[in-house]
Amino acid sequence: MRPGRISKVLATAAALALALAACTGTPPAPNQTTTSATSTAGGNVTVLEGSPFSSFNATSVTGNTLTNARIASATHSGFNSVGSDLKIIKNDKFGKYEMVKDKPLTIKYTINSGVQWSDGAPVTADDLFLQWASESGYFNDATLDKNFAVTAGTAYFHAAGDNTGLAKTELPVIGDDGLSLTLTYTTPFSDWETALGSSVDVPAHIVAVRTGLKDAQALTALLQSVPKGDPAKPVPANPALRKVADFWNTGFDSKTMPDPTLALSNGPYLVKGVTADQELILTRNADYTWGDVPKLDTLTVHYESDPDKQIKALEAGTADVATPAASAERISALAALKSAGVQVQQGLGLGFDQLVLNFKGVLSPPDLRSAFLHTVPRQEIVNQIAKPLDSNAEVLNSFVFNPVHVPYKESARSNGTTDMAAVDLVAAKALLAGASPTVRILYNKDDPDRAKEYSLIAASATLAGFSVTDAGKDSKQWLAALKEGAFDVALYGWTSNPTGSVQVPQVFTTGAVSNLNNFSNTVVDQLTEQLAVNPDDAKQNALKMQIDQLVVEAAYGLPLFQRTALSATGKHVSGVQFSPLDVGPWKSVAQWAYVN
Repeated sequence: MRPGRISKVLATAAALALALAACTGTPPAPNQTTTSATSTAGGNVTVLEGSPFSSFNATSVTGNTLTNARIASATHSGFNSVGSDLKIIKNDKFGKYEMVKDKPLTIKYTINSGVQWSDGAPVTADDLFLQWASESGYFNDATLDKNFAVTAGTAYFHAAGDNTGLAKTELPVIGDDGLSLTLTYTTPFSDWETALGSSVDVPAHIVAVRTGLKDAQALTALLQSVPKGDPAKPVPANPALRKVADFWNTGFDSKTMPDPTLALSNGPYLVKGVTADQELILTRNADYTWGDVPKLDTLTVHYESDPDKQIKALEAGTADVATPAASAERISALAALKSAGVQVQQGLGLGFDQLVLNFKGVLSPPDLRSAFLHTVPRQEIVNQIAKPLDSNAEVLNSFVFNPVHVPYKESARSNGTTDMAAVDLVAAKALLAGASPTVRILYNKDDPDRAKEYSLIAASATLAGFSVTDAGKDSKQWLAALKEGAFDVALYGWTSNPTGSVQVPQVFTTGAVSNLNNFSNTVVDQLTEQLAVNPDDAKQNALKMQIDQLVVEAAYGLPLFQRTALSATGKHVSGVQFSPLDVGPWKSVAQWAYVN
């Protein structure tokens, strides 16, 4: 799934599956394969993914799956990307972008001549204009309920991404013979550098032809003619725009190889074949020169949901690259295969486990929240869950930074989390003052790690005087219970954005889309408002440190630990590198090479 995006239009599940999963941060020196002296240009590598490919538009709600995103990363390119060190890498071979004015914030994107789709059509500002239209929500006049279902008006494009930044932009201006697009923000936006064009995903000329328009320029003209939507004054849906949006939303979905025009690439690889639920074939894009040129001739992607069978395939040599879910047993099993040429790429991912308290209900009094937090055995949780995977695992001490960020140590020292480093039943009992409140702890019962967290926390809280109710749900029910607020304490993972600050307001602002525990603090609201519009990195970090401290002081909850990310490779591939990003090893796909 594309980092930093939270679906807000007709995407209840995507909106809150958000980042409710698993992983954060990067290790100082993760394991990775090295380029072998026997590697050769060309050849084929076989990759295992946990679920089948289903869409050539991974930015739509229906196409927003991990497998689709990984294939998209190999078949598309753009102005920049996020590196495995979580820093933005500009791709000057694709084009350039620049801030031409700071008041109002004005950004100009210019695509280099020669960048093209795999059918030979140039990538132009019309493609960027369509991307802006699909991701900005500019035309929507829909009113949404708390589950993001439309109750009035029209929601056109169903993009699986948060539109906080692009929603603050005016209609773009195209120039330089159709190779540049200039975007003006009505309000400053701190994360403008990754708001548009990191990857140009959908060909405007194909959407145009498929919806009855002459060409990409005609599509842009249509988009330019439709006024900005206003939920306060909804109007009947524009039929031409509705047709375009409907095709963008689902027209690229396919589990088999479609008409080749629906599978166009502007990246290092092309999709050449798809067999439903079985395999996908990628071939090298011979025309690709606007990025790192790949070494392999082909990639074959097979599907295997069972992580233990993925490891067996690496051992048997029927797979070359896999990303099994991390567990101590699997890491040990992979290590035992070293003599067979299996190598492990392991480090900290972009997610962390946390304990969050509901500010409504039995824990609304601050003293009761603080009392409960004094009972949380964070070090024991790390010892039993995180350390078996990574002997260097430590308790996480920030809600807004992970250890790879420079301000992490400073924020951890000042935010108050270290005061909760150890269980303090004496302090908890003093705050309870003889009370024995009943608390419901919600977690995913099908996740053995969360079940273990629950057992450790429940036992400790009971010793302090809390009466604990097991409110755990199975994997099909727990997310709904979380959204409904059916908990006093919730245990779940959160995947953080690799760059920028836009996610912080989404989590901690009063009533925000990802504020799941009714947290509300007027000072935090003011700080998150400043954070959303301040483009200066140093000032962003200062604001986030203040927010981190205020959230901890309010007894919001406690961060627990970062999750381990894992991939592994067989003896016939080299150049595979660890990455904490969702795309995992695919981040280094251009460096993969076949080894004899």
